[in-house]
Amino acid sequence: MAETHMIKAVVRYDGTNFAGWQVQPNAPTVQEAIEKTMKQLLGKPIKIAGAGRTDSGVHALGQVFNCPWPIRFPLDKLQRSLNKILTPDIRIESIEAVSDDFHASFSATGKRYCYSIAPHKHADPFNDRFSWNFGWEVDPAKVHELAQHFVGTHDFAGFCCSRSEAKTTERTLYSIEVKQGLVVGQTAQSDGWHIEYYGEGFLYKMVRNLTGTLIMVARGHLPESTIEERLHAPAPYLGFTAPAKGLFMKEVIYNSEDE
Repeated sequence: MAETHMIKAVVRYDGTNFAGWQVQPNAPTVQEAIEKTMKQLLGKPIKIAGAGRTDSGVHALGQVFNCPWPIRFPLDKLQRSLNKILTPDIRIESIEAVSDDFHASFSATGKRYCYSIAPHKHADPFNDRFSWNFGWEVDPAKVHELAQHFVGTHDFAGFCCSRSEAKTTERTLYSIEVKQGLVVGQTAQSDGWHIEYYGEGFLYKMVRNLTGTLIMVARGHLPESTIEERLHAPAPYLGFTAPAKGLFMKEVIYNSEDE
């Protein structure tokens, strides 16, 4: 493609009706929807590279992709056109030109994921698709305390699902915080909260597996020793995986010189 430059786009999407980010046969994905729309605008196929593979039903506030794009096609016009054609469950937040060696995944230095909890006996129809609703008694402060066991560099094989293609299962988590309020949406009840994970990278379903373990331990369904046991256990993860609908890719971190 002649006369091109590399572009970086930030995307938010409701993942409810998609089988994840990455293109798959016989299933709708976010990447496929964006590529089809860009092809419609450009008149030829184009391939985009995402920062991470969000799973089926997982949402994003700050997914990132990059691809080469003709310099002659203004980026503000590209953003407007994409948002006009794409369905409302996908929105392009921003598009900018970056260095030719920028890659949405390989250039990333960290990621933030959030998991939304709405601990109600009966789900609220205005937040059910964006949070995990349950009626158990779970203390958010206890979840925060337990989560600190995961901060630092660990082998997370015991929290990795069998479909992972990762070459190593060691990851570094910089912080895990429990914060008041749902990630998105409002509720008539004010006791919603979320867990924010910040790390260099994450394994397949790792955040959902960590969350499932934290909630089961905090509610007293499993002993606290389960956390350390699983930190030293081999793959695959054998515990409860939190539902996909509560998970959001919040942000992808880059060094400014990489962009």
